[in-house]
Amino acid sequence: MKEGVNLIHTLFVGIDVAKLSNHVYALNLNRDKLLSVNIPNTQDGANLIETHILKLLDQHHLTKVIVILESTGVYSGHIATYLSASKFLSVFGIKVFIINPKISKNYRKSFADMDKTDPKDAYILADIARVGRSDELTPFKGSQRLALERLTRHRLHIAEKLSNEKVYALNNVFLKFSNFETLFSNNFGSTAVDLLLEYKTTDDIIDSSLEDLADFVAKSSKNRFDSSLDMATKIQKAAKASYRLDKMAYDPINISLASSLNVIKCYENELKEIDKAISKQVAGLNHDHYQILSSIPGIGKDYAAGILAEIADINQFESNDAFAKFAGITWRKNQSGKFTADETYMTKTGNKYLRYFIIQAADKARIYMPEYRDFYQKKYNEVTTHQHKRALALTARKLIRLIYGLLSTNRLYK
Repeated sequence: MKEGVNLIHTLFVGIDVAKLSNHVYALNLNRDKLLSVNIPNTQDGANLIETHILKLLDQHHLTKVIVILESTGVYSGHIATYLSASKFLSVFGIKVFIINPKISKNYRKSFADMDKTDPKDAYILADIARVGRSDELTPFKGSQRLALERLTRHRLHIAEKLSNEKVYALNNVFLKFSNFETLFSNNFGSTAVDLLLEYKTTDDIIDSSLEDLADFVAKSSKNRFDSSLDMATKIQKAAKASYRLDKMAYDPINISLASSLNVIKCYENELKEIDKAISKQVAGLNHDHYQILSSIPGIGKDYAAGILAEIADINQFESNDAFAKFAGITWRKNQSGKFTADETYMTKTGNKYLRYFIIQAADKARIYMPEYRDFYQKKYNEVTTHQHKRALALTARKLIRLIYGLLSTNRLYK
């Protein structure tokens, strides 16, 4: 948080979230325990937590409240949304933070011999806020951001499933038609898929006349190839150069392959629907920043929406260094005396989704932006191990500076 908070008059609340219950621990700046109670993780339970917080604020004459929860998948979303949207707590400038469990785990190490129990976990979270660590964290932005976040993360989930299914399908494709991948720029385009489904074996392709195969190519591709006959010749040549299987092996492979192709088509259709939903949702969160991110060559709408969903508001970061730290694209120093290690490791303690979107965006940016391409190549050539990963991570760090600069000044990329 950039705005100052009078800590003397602040209530610090830690909530250890579980599926069935939430343990709530509240303290003041002097570490006095004001509340420690287990409450059901339900709507009525959320109402009760709100009531407890309001009562403590009144009893102890406190004017601010900071709440910290660990990220526990979907379980922390409801209570964080409820408290951050509370019209009664908004009067007290409530700030709700959902933190990476690594932060609380590392902070716990400063307490020797502390037991790991729900009350103690909640206490650790409250104390993180008390010592001012919330200044380094990201406020929860409520249901609108949550909605976009769920969509962009779900899109990533489906995209990964799609990628995995394509890899799996290509294993069967290789068994059926070993030279297939030499034919098309898109192995799952309409003509490629039709070829795999229409011809059960490579011998079927070889035994087909060139005229029939050319007619098939023309019809399937809707005459997109410059010469259907040339493409048919290429297909037949690839079939002749491919391995043959025993006839009894083709039926199981064709069944498996047809199933995979159906799954791939389903995933692709789902991505189209998700993209439509993201376009509607992102416009309501921060349309200007979405346009700025989309203006950076290579980032595109998908990564722009993903980045925006994870950061919500760039103004929460005091610098591009703070932004990079939140994404976990920073490196620990490994130095002792005059010794400095050749290899340093990325912290990866930040937001893993934001880190993924930025690194993928950097991989695209280096294709479309000469400055980033040259920078990537320079870093690639500096070492002999982990060349691509290192160069791409450093390019992502460079991209963070650009993103921060554009969003913080509200300027499109030029």
